[in-house]
Amino acid sequence: QVQLVESGGGLVQPGGSLRLSCAASGNVSSINVMTWYRQTPGQERESVAVLVNGGMRNFADSVKGRFTISRDNAKKSVYLEMGSLKPEDTAVYYCHIQGITTWGRPFSAWGQGTQVIVSS
Repeated sequence: QVQLVESGGGLVQPGGSLRLSCAASGNVSSINVMTWYRQTPGQERESVAVLVNGGMRNFADSVKGRFTISRDNAKKSVYLEMGSLKPEDTAVYYCHIQGITTWGRPFSAWGQGTQVIVSS
């Protein structure tokens, strides 16, 4: 079993910054792909930022230059640093991690979601 716990969402004014965290626990042996998604009511979940084992990163065009993604291997955590926030960044943000368990089997896990509201 692999569980993800997210934290760091909240209310922020336009132009402000937030840092989201996602920590994995359980039988995690290695992590290969770490992705942050976001979803607004009535819309499909969209990929915001991806970090692949080895360091390759990819960002949605809407957040390029404003968001960064990073990881802490020792803490089995992934972070999303969000800057120059805009009202259209308002959404529920989810982390998703793919990796290998200690039993040598692949896993795919989702965080519970954390609300980000950008408003004055």
